[in-house]
Amino acid sequence: MRTVTYYRVSTAKQGRSGLGLEAQQAAIAAFCASRDCQPLGEYVEIESGKRDDRPELAKALHHAKVTGATLVIAKLDRLSRNLAFLAKLQDAGTRFIAADMPEANELTIHIMAAMAQAERKAISKRTVEALAAAKARGTKLGNPMGAKAFGEAKGNGAAVEAIKAKAQSFATDVAPIIEAIKADGHTSLRAIAGELNARGIITARGGKWAAQSVSDVIRQHSTS
Repeated sequence: MRTVTYYRVSTAKQGRSGLGLEAQQAAIAAFCASRDCQPLGEYVEIESGKRDDRPELAKALHHAKVTGATLVIAKLDRLSRNLAFLAKLQDAGTRFIAADMPEANELTIHIMAAMAQAERKAISKRTVEALAAAKARGTKLGNPMGAKAFGEAKGNGAAVEAIKAKAQSFATDVAPIIEAIKADGHTSLRAIAGELNARGIITARGGKWAAQSVSDVIRQHSTS
C-alpha cells in the first residue's frame, strides 16, 4: 500500500522537541510494519488549535491525490476534533487510515460529515428565521432581478461545465509537478510522461502517462 503520512503537533515547542510527534511516528511505524506500506512522503503540521488553515495537510492531500496513495494519520481523534480537517479530507476525496483504528475510514468520514451537515442545516434554519424577521421589519431582501439573474447560467450545459471544471482542477494539481520536471531538463512530452510515471503520479483516470495525456493537461492548464 502506497502511503503519504501526516503528523500534527499543537505548538512549535512540540515540533522542535519531538514531544507528541515521536508518539505519532511510533504509532504509524508500527502500523506500516504490519501493512507493508510503501511511503511516498511525510508532512508535519505545527498549528495552534485556533487555526483552521493547514498548509501541510493541503500538501499531503495533494501528494496523495496525484499518486493515488492513502493518507495515514496516527490517531482518529486528530480527525474528530477538527472540522477543518474533516472538510478538507471529504472535499479531496482522499483515502485515509488512522493507525489507531484502521477499520474506521471512509464510513467514519460519512458519519462525521452527516453530523456536520446537520449543524449546517441548523445554521441555515437560523439564517432563514433571521431573514424572515428582517423582512417583517420592512427590510428589503434579495436580488431585484429575481430568478432571471441566475436562470441563464443553468441548463443542459451544466454537465459539460462540471466535466470541464474537474479537468481544470486536475490540471491545476499536476501543473506544478510538470514545471518542476521541465526545470530538471526534461522538456519533451515523452520525457515528461516518463518522469511522471517514475514519480508515481497517476493520470485523471488512474492510468499511466503518455505524451498525449501530458499535452492535454498542459493545454487544459493554459486555458484555466
